[in-house]
Amino acid sequence: MDNSPILETRHLTVGSPRDEAPVLEDITLTLHSAEILGIYGESGAGKTVLTRALANWLPESLAYRRGSVLFAGKDVTTDSAGNSFIVGRDIAYIGSKPQSSLDPTQPVGVQICEKLRSVRPAWSRKECQERVVQLLSEVRIPSPRERYFEYPSKFSGGMMQRAMIVDAICAEPAVLIADNITQPLDVTIAAQIVALLHDLCQRHKMATIYLSSSLATLGQFGGRTAVLHRGRLVEEQPFSELMRAPGDDYTRRAIASVPRIWSTRDQPVSRRNDSDAPLMRVAEAHRTYLARKRGTFNTYRHIQAVRGVSFDILPRENFGIVGESGCGKSTLTRLLAWLEAPDKGDIILGGVSLRTLSAQQLLAKRGEFQLLLQDPYNALPPRTTVGRMIEESLLIRGSHSGKALHERVIAAMQEVGLSPRLYDELPNALSTGERQRISIARALVLSPKLLILDETLSALDQREQAKLIELFSSLQEKNDLTYVFISHDLAMVRKVCTRIAVMYLGEMVEIADNHDLFFEPQHPYTKALLSAAPTLEEKPFDPQDYLLEGEPPSPIDIPPGCSFASRCPKAFARCRTETPALREYRPGSLAACHLLDIEAGEKSAAA
Repeated sequence: MDNSPILETRHLTVGSPRDEAPVLEDITLTLHSAEILGIYGESGAGKTVLTRALANWLPESLAYRRGSVLFAGKDVTTDSAGNSFIVGRDIAYIGSKPQSSLDPTQPVGVQICEKLRSVRPAWSRKECQERVVQLLSEVRIPSPRERYFEYPSKFSGGMMQRAMIVDAICAEPAVLIADNITQPLDVTIAAQIVALLHDLCQRHKMATIYLSSSLATLGQFGGRTAVLHRGRLVEEQPFSELMRAPGDDYTRRAIASVPRIWSTRDQPVSRRNDSDAPLMRVAEAHRTYLARKRGTFNTYRHIQAVRGVSFDILPRENFGIVGESGCGKSTLTRLLAWLEAPDKGDIILGGVSLRTLSAQQLLAKRGEFQLLLQDPYNALPPRTTVGRMIEESLLIRGSHSGKALHERVIAAMQEVGLSPRLYDELPNALSTGERQRISIARALVLSPKLLILDETLSALDQREQAKLIELFSSLQEKNDLTYVFISHDLAMVRKVCTRIAVMYLGEMVEIADNHDLFFEPQHPYTKALLSAAPTLEEKPFDPQDYLLEGEPPSPIDIPPGCSFASRCPKAFARCRTETPALREYRPGSLAACHLLDIEAGEKSAAA
């Protein structure tokens, strides 16, 4: 039996031809068929360069300096004719930005089919189409034949990442390289993707390299794990041994920096005063979109994105909103920021209904609440200097000019930890963390009372996240800020948010303070989210009991009764006919679940 590696690197060194310092140095790895190798590294460690080096896909600015990359004994770094179809057919790659990986003007399945035909020219169009439909079904995308003809805009983040897995494995590669593919996904979908990769790896005898900036995510694979630091592999062990006895100081620091969820009962410090009037009140907000029915001219479907959401945000508190992709978080964010108006209901800020304001009044009011977006690359214009970006909102309002304008911008930059020397620089060479600090400075320059953070920290590794969390805390203490954190990162929410709302299919299903939500959740969906959270700790909620399969029902065709009933492990007959109301089960804590009535009845009977 041949036990030779399917992929191997020997003393691989990569760098710029003009720079003496290499980006990767002396990398030696082996990978066997049907094996998953995890590689951990922070931002800047060289993970992406390594993935491109393995697939002979280096940018023009980098070159192989020394060593080799052997696929099935063949060196892929050479340009021989025998290597012409290795990349894309035998070695496949998946990145962490699925939404920008496909042409938005072409159906998803059609694009994958065309790619498959290009690398497997002997297969007919019908064979390729059937292969893609089969794999869409294997990765558990519902109605695969219908989804084949849908456009990327119709796919949620989780479904899009599954589609990219199909795109990668459709040509039956021997090696799959997955670069941080679960980082942008919510915890339940990420857990499903991890389980899916395990299954595909074994079923298709496909060797997989999984690179991540999260040790907790790599722990879900549990196999051999290497640690990459500043372009060098500092150690490699089975994951359990790595956690028990790390051999390098860097690894020990990385393990210590992983946020804990349940091993500490410390709660974030609350600066709110419960006697204060709410800073923002969301009152029975609804938002429905019309989508033209395919094949018709004037027939529309109603997409119910937000359904009767109500909650209050108190001054100086950190309010978290969590939920799966497609639950309505992004729509709710646009309503909170008044980028869209609710169809019904209202958003009240500081006692003033935003619906009643004129355009000029709304412009003035917008200084009190600001939105920070997830992607620090697309959120900043690449050809505008840092100072010009930050001062733009002040120029629009005409509140500052000349020297006072420049001084206000410099003060905002220094407040968020940006050097004043960046004032006239373009953002091109800045890190992800520095770009997010620019976005924060753009918001702070208007002296807002409320910041709405839509997955603002999700693009950062844990160390950079910790720096910005500390910055947000100091800014809150200094400026009496209130934060709304919209996130799928439960470890970050646990560390930062004082109250948390759980959203499912456009509704709030639970609202509770930090301790109650993480230690005594009442809704089965909340328990499912917590069971899927990647962590190095033992979880109080067993994923075998609570982990969800598939995606929520379509917001076009919401079933009667509890919208979670089709996926709930505890559902009973009443759940499928009667919609539960969000009600208070203890002071300050609310949940929408019929199981609360059963528990209340059992307690009354026992008394």
